[in-house]
Amino acid sequence: MAWISLVIAGLCEMFGVAMINKVHRERNWKSYLLLLAGFGGSFLFLAYAMKTLPMGTAYAIWTGIGASGGAILGMLFYGESKDWKRVVFIAMVLGAAIGLKLAS
Repeated sequence: MAWISLVIAGLCEMFGVAMINKVHRERNWKSYLLLLAGFGGSFLFLAYAMKTLPMGTAYAIWTGIGASGGAILGMLFYGESKDWKRVVFIAMVLGAAIGLKLAS
């Protein structure tokens, strides 16, 4: 259950990052509310996961999902570079997260 919570925390982190972009485009209460909901949910699920998982592992995986996911969202929805080198390094971050799961 902790690993599922950690993945949900990472997905909420991705949502929060996407909402940062929304806040920059539309400064209204709805954008700010969605931003707070994304990051709030992220921290809530991370805290739950850390009751069982080691802090270093949980934080590394949460950060990896959030950073990689944010970069992927940027490429898919915001016209950011899709250079093959960027994709390789995102895959390496995700591979490291999977490796931590296998080692834990």
